[in-house]
Amino acid sequence: MSNIAIVIEERAADIGNFLVGRLLPFRQKRMVGPFIFIDHMGPDTITEPHFMDIAPHPHIGLSTLTYLFEGNIMHRDSLGNAVEIKPGAVNWMTAGKGVTHSERTPQQLRSTSHNLHGLQIWVALPKELEKMEPNFVHIEEPQLPHWTEDGVSYRLIAGEIKEHRSEVPVYSPLYLIEMKAEEDAMVKLGDNLYGESGLYILDGTVEAEGQEFGPKQILVAKDAKLCEFKMKAGTSVYIFGGTPFPEQRYIDWNFVASDIETLREARAKWENHEFPKVPGDNGYIPIPPANPTLGTKKDQ
Repeated sequence: MSNIAIVIEERAADIGNFLVGRLLPFRQKRMVGPFIFIDHMGPDTITEPHFMDIAPHPHIGLSTLTYLFEGNIMHRDSLGNAVEIKPGAVNWMTAGKGVTHSERTPQQLRSTSHNLHGLQIWVALPKELEKMEPNFVHIEEPQLPHWTEDGVSYRLIAGEIKEHRSEVPVYSPLYLIEMKAEEDAMVKLGDNLYGESGLYILDGTVEAEGQEFGPKQILVAKDAKLCEFKMKAGTSVYIFGGTPFPEQRYIDWNFVASDIETLREARAKWENHEFPKVPGDNGYIPIPPANPTLGTKKDQ
């Protein structure tokens, strides 16, 4: 019996200046564990005048995780943080009751062409922490646990697996693991995973249950654990997942909550310019129209 419940193909999504590959949410699978949103950003060549300039915008009820393969992004937020994100580092911002941030091409890169490529991820917060005080943590690449096993190089970006634990301060049991095969390798991680799990193929080829899968696909496990699969040499994948929440989550624009009223309150707050400002960045992204069907159907 197949353990692959669903195969999700990357879909194009417009986030303003850029088209990204939207991976989650998907109509047949809204979340995998606490992971509620994943965008594959790039690879894209950034040249004048098409810089990344995502003006200040708000979040509630989630933590954002930015992980770059190439390029740099300047992060500024309403907590006063101004950090340049570089490849391999983890930018982890917990919105809680409300935070505002911007993402722009750093000033020193605005005079040269460069590549930008990475993942932007939202992790929903447990219900009792949805309105916690916001906070921010930046973890440099050398601080992340990494090891090699059976021809596969592992890096634990966030969460916990086996005896490894990332310094990223997550709020529920989860894992985000980078895996790169230096040679053809059989991977058996099932006994070490928990909750729901998904596998995103960035590059190369994965073989599972007699089928071959390639880049820009997510495989979601049926029984909540990825049992075993083969990675061909040169393949890079990202395994993500964790313990799912008992309550449903709703998304309205950049807001995540377990009840619709909280989303409505956040929408009104942004429209009335009541969210905290970002020091050094006075831009503003108007909120798009509300989805009239929000909350009328139960998400899968």
